[in-house]
Amino acid sequence: MNKKIFSTAVVFVMAVVFFASCNRQTEQGVVINGVRWATSNIDVPGTFAENPEDAGMLFQWNRKKAWNSTCENVENWDNSMSEGTKWYAENDPCPEGWRVPTYEELQSLRDADSGWTTQNGVNGRLFGNAPNQIFLPAVGFRTYVSGLLTNTGLWGLYWSSTRFDNESAHRLGFRYGSVSVRVPRQTNAFSIRCVAK
Repeated sequence: MNKKIFSTAVVFVMAVVFFASCNRQTEQGVVINGVRWATSNIDVPGTFAENPEDAGMLFQWNRKKAWNSTCENVENWDNSMSEGTKWYAENDPCPEGWRVPTYEELQSLRDADSGWTTQNGVNGRLFGNAPNQIFLPAVGFRTYVSGLLTNTGLWGLYWSSTRFDNESAHRLGFRYGSVSVRVPRQTNAFSIRCVAK
């Protein structure tokens, strides 16, 4: 092979490898009660937030559209119900190899040891036992009627993929003194913490 062509090919391959490695998410996750949890929330669909304490984006149930977690109000809020009977794969915002957790998986996280804490200035809850622990930030949520952002720093609310009825789905919720799994309206926008497939 011609040396010039060979060296150009090597540079091209190295550039591709560098580009891919800089853009690849290398999330390994943490196993708690037999479930491998991601260590950060979902940001824009298909990506994890950079740090465990980063809010990421907020999602309505069985929808891939991401809503920001910083501005109080949003435009074009959709308060119609999802037509799904579960969180379908085409609407799952988790990166490849990950998915929205089930009701049972959220229950297993709820049942793990946990405590309210502040990490890098962000309120949230630490689940699991060292070294197998994950921090879930108390991002707050967007209300189902108007999409108003509320309870930032006070509540953490995380969707499951499991529907309860035509209007509700299971979620994990926590604040300073409690952790629960309940069934709010699907048109609220909550955080997502993925589990490994």
